[in-house]
Amino acid sequence: MDNQAQLISELREKFFKKLDEDGPPDSSGFHPVDVAKVKNQDDWLRRFLEHNDFRLDESLKMLWDTCEWRRKFGTNDITLENIRRDYLEDGVCYSYGHDKDGKKLFIVKSKLHTKGSRDFSELQRCVVYWFERLEREGNGNQISIFFDMAEAGLSNLDMEFTKYLIGLFKCYYPQFLNLIIIYEMPWVLNAAFNIIKSWLPAKAVPKIKFVKKSNIKEYVDLNVALKSWGGKSEYIFKFIPEDQVHFAENSPMTEQPMSGFGDQTKNEEKMLSIEPEVLVFNKEGNEVVGTITLKNITSDKCLSYKIKTTSPEKFRVRPSTGILMSSQQCVITVVLQPGFNLRGLLHNDRFLVMCLPMKDTQMTTQELAEFWKNVGKGAEQHRLICREGSYDNVEILKSNSNYSISSASINDRSLDGLFSKINRLEDRHNRLYNEIIALKRMLLISVILIISLSICICCILRVDITTSLEQENHRLYDYDTQDVHN
Repeated sequence: MDNQAQLISELREKFFKKLDEDGPPDSSGFHPVDVAKVKNQDDWLRRFLEHNDFRLDESLKMLWDTCEWRRKFGTNDITLENIRRDYLEDGVCYSYGHDKDGKKLFIVKSKLHTKGSRDFSELQRCVVYWFERLEREGNGNQISIFFDMAEAGLSNLDMEFTKYLIGLFKCYYPQFLNLIIIYEMPWVLNAAFNIIKSWLPAKAVPKIKFVKKSNIKEYVDLNVALKSWGGKSEYIFKFIPEDQVHFAENSPMTEQPMSGFGDQTKNEEKMLSIEPEVLVFNKEGNEVVGTITLKNITSDKCLSYKIKTTSPEKFRVRPSTGILMSSQQCVITVVLQPGFNLRGLLHNDRFLVMCLPMKDTQMTTQELAEFWKNVGKGAEQHRLICREGSYDNVEILKSNSNYSISSASINDRSLDGLFSKINRLEDRHNRLYNEIIALKRMLLISVILIISLSICICCILRVDITTSLEQENHRLYDYDTQDVHN
């Protein structure tokens, strides 16, 4: 056992020894998910050790405090149903792209936020939602925080919010921070930044990088950097729930590519068969229902499957995850939720069926969910489109599917292009407005200087004239006195 593995083992042992002897901080105890992470995830424990330079006691304290904070804050229980969705959708903070180290970027759009404009506790929960989501999506890989401070001013500086962000990295998300990239920081915020820098640990200070359009390419590839940053990307922020899967071609929000109808990951050996290749919906009583049959076509493997959709609010999938033994099959039922129009299925909705081989065939539903969070990458994937049951010829659907998909993509691209042009016009308008304000200020300063200079000149002339008159009077007086004496 190498030294790091031994320290991880010791940290785990000390944690559970402390838990047995002292008990949790209060009667609520630690969350079972966090206890399971301490028990099973070496990489998570390694992060605490690395954050504390492999000092065991400091690492144990931070791990204990983190588990306590996560339980009190309700970190594992945050969902889209219990946080402010409008805060996620307004674009103050969001995830987009990667830096040149391959780390995901967490964007903070400073000009969209002013102190006191949002409920601070709800804003905190939204930030933690993003941190947890990014940890799941990156399997604990680091992120870089990107402060977009273009057009921001003193009114956009929220020291409490900034301190909270730093505190999360410092206390509860060890080894999670790659870089702090600060774009176009206004000079008026220099003093405030010096205060912010003092809150960072000494070893985090070198991670701060100041960038402008001229040097952003050093940290973010120009194909990733937004046009407003001097890059080439026309990405327009739109909040996408974590469980959604997007297939539209060339979309800046694409998470999974779609190469055609009934597309699937190219594996040397396909493990799962799906019938039919089109998810057809029919009216059954008061419900609109579609079914697909999944079959494990291997002779020696146990498979776990998971089903995602582009519209989780629109469909109910039963069951969405499960286990298939060798040669076993199951029927999946997909029900259209009340209030949604079946006609909307023609172009907009997609399903993704994933499968992975697994060893433990006795997993509970919660354990399956954790399994997919941790090992979702590399799964065999099958993509399905939706159609109404009134279409009888599935082969016609296959031949027409690429056309419909590309048409939808063209519409999406047209809209994206339009929004991009609007954004550019807004940027130009803002720049012109700022230039006009600056010119007005310069004109006002010039007028004040001219008036001040005129007053000074007048005062100097007045003094000179007064002095000259006094000298002339004095000279005349002396002359008159001389005449009297003579």
